[in-house]
Amino acid sequence: MISDTRKPIKSFTDLLAWQEGHKLVVELYKTLKKFPKEELYSLTDQMKRAAISITSNIAEGFGRQTYKEKTNFYYQAQGSLTELKNQILIAKDVDYLDQSDFDQLVCRINIVHRLLQGLIQKTKSFIIRK
Repeated sequence: MISDTRKPIKSFTDLLAWQEGHKLVVELYKTLKKFPKEELYSLTDQMKRAAISITSNIAEGFGRQTYKEKTNFYYQAQGSLTELKNQILIAKDVDYLDQSDFDQLVCRINIVHRLLQGLIQKTKSFIIRK
């Protein structure tokens, strides 16, 4: 049984999408330490930027005034999430990621994707259509 003890959302850090996105960033950084040094400024750098962009856009969207602005930033986060998934597929295909690390990251990405979709849909429901 799940109890409904939701805390009021006062900060972007209270959003589940941000919390899970943050876990993804931390897990990714730990995984990237295993990549070859020659990838330090190419694929790994791109992956870090995409991952950070996910939580940064969620945070920025939370701080915006209108629901339309919020939704736009949450969509940007979704785009960065998709970009990161592509980069993880590339990393696996060039043997920088083993199957276990790949599976963990994809699982985390899927969680963030579902939460972000929910956040987008809920936020869109507040937009007044004229």
